[in-house]
Amino acid sequence: MSRAVVLGGGFAGVLAAAVLARHADEVVVVEGDHYPSGPRPRRGLPQAHHSHVLVAGGARALEALLPGTVGALLARGAHLRGLPGDALILTADGWFRRMRTDAHLISCTRGLLDEVVRRRALGGGTVAVWEDTRALGLLGDAARVGGVSVSRRGAPPETVRADLVVDATGRRSASPRWLAEIGAGDVEESAVATGLAYATRLYEAPADLAEAIPAIMLHPGPDPGRPARGATLFPVEDGRWVVTLTGTRGGEPPTEEQGFAAFARTLRDPLVADLMAEATPLGLIRPYRDTVNRRRFFERARLPAGFAVIGDAAVAVNPIHSHGMSVAARCALRLDEELLRHGGIGPALFSGLQSALAAEAEQSWRMAVEADGERAGAGTGERTEGTGAGAGARAGTVDTAGAGAADRAGAGAAGRAGAGAAGRAGAGDVERADARAGRDGAPRRAPNAFEREIRTRLAQAKLSSPRIAAKLFAAQTLLSDDTAPDRSEIAQVLTGRPEPLLTSEEAIGQYPGLAAWLRSRLATATATATATATR
Repeated sequence: MSRAVVLGGGFAGVLAAAVLARHADEVVVVEGDHYPSGPRPRRGLPQAHHSHVLVAGGARALEALLPGTVGALLARGAHLRGLPGDALILTADGWFRRMRTDAHLISCTRGLLDEVVRRRALGGGTVAVWEDTRALGLLGDAARVGGVSVSRRGAPPETVRADLVVDATGRRSASPRWLAEIGAGDVEESAVATGLAYATRLYEAPADLAEAIPAIMLHPGPDPGRPARGATLFPVEDGRWVVTLTGTRGGEPPTEEQGFAAFARTLRDPLVADLMAEATPLGLIRPYRDTVNRRRFFERARLPAGFAVIGDAAVAVNPIHSHGMSVAARCALRLDEELLRHGGIGPALFSGLQSALAAEAEQSWRMAVEADGERAGAGTGERTEGTGAGAGARAGTVDTAGAGAADRAGAGAAGRAGAGAAGRAGAGDVERADARAGRDGAPRRAPNAFEREIRTRLAQAKLSSPRIAAKLFAAQTLLSDDTAPDRSEIAQVLTGRPEPLLTSEEAIGQYPGLAAWLRSRLATATATATATATR
């Protein structure tokens, strides 16, 4: 009889357990919390009240693991929004035009997502879930893990033997300490902090906008040296919206009523503030500040056989990048592939398993630290790196806020192709020179007329070219690991006549239902003001 034990019964742990049930005679999930009876926030999940999305690559992995799950989510009220075809996105450079690509996201509350996935993953009765049970440590030595020590409902410790132990306990994982306790040595860790804070609130949407509204993402403007502020609004089930306001150090969103609304009015466009004003608040404003990118390089350590780490316990990225759950689904799918390839749980599996799992998180980690490292270098965040368990104490945690699926496009994704593709100086070189100027305190050089023209054309290319958008969003939604810019398309745009940047009115006008609603609201406000003035 083979037994696998999964530590942690969240999204990553449940998917890992569903996979292991196909390859082990017995699977036990050790979960320190109690599952709610319905689609409600789980007490032990700090970010349960905040925005959560599955990007396309994660949705595909989830569907491959548990066929029919995406359809079940949509039937329960989750929303599928194409990127950027069903999303109104204001980047630092301007508004995206509406274009169809294969990229998309699925938005719903975390409570609904977890309930649907749990029922489909654990409903067959082949997995035993031990709720209100705390993992205390690993059993074994530096060569082999043979089980775990747990305490069930506060009872004295007991031993659970296992052929494979999978840690899916998330960002608070104690695995580095547990491994050290059995003589397995340190685990290298790296963290990139962002200085980002966010606050979230649910709203009951106006009935005529609840279903038809696009996903809305307002990203910070190109204002180095000032706190970066942004917002997202995603439709979720039961006619509700989840609104998240974000800000970096010195510009954090308030959590009291008037301050929250006033913060939304300071953003680059009033759209989210206007929508908030017409919706009905539901519940409290929920803050979150722990947004560091953190990676534990278990694949580089001398891991004992019979032990693996999956999900945020190994790699956790800033929520702005919207990748946490999607990477967890991809890792669970890779776990299944490795078990099939090596004939199940056994010595052939263990030697390369952690490296295979790490490979599924590599793209997300690379994109996150590149974007957030640049922000840190510009003075709006900070970088911390270290090795061993001590480094983990400096690293914070959060999951997903959804905004990042677009704005890292920037000139960083398109601009590095540069005007050199058109036989002239590269805009990427312009950007890199600008980034270097100021990182050590030196003033930034103002761009000349030629550089301003190149930047404008690159922004137009990024925001209006279907080929560039398709490649960009495929990478950001984990459909593709090809993040290199489309140089031929950029060259064509730079030498031709690119589409002009959209005004706010033009961008919103791409969504007739939203545009009509805003016109109606303006007409009502004007009529009210006129009536008041004539009294």
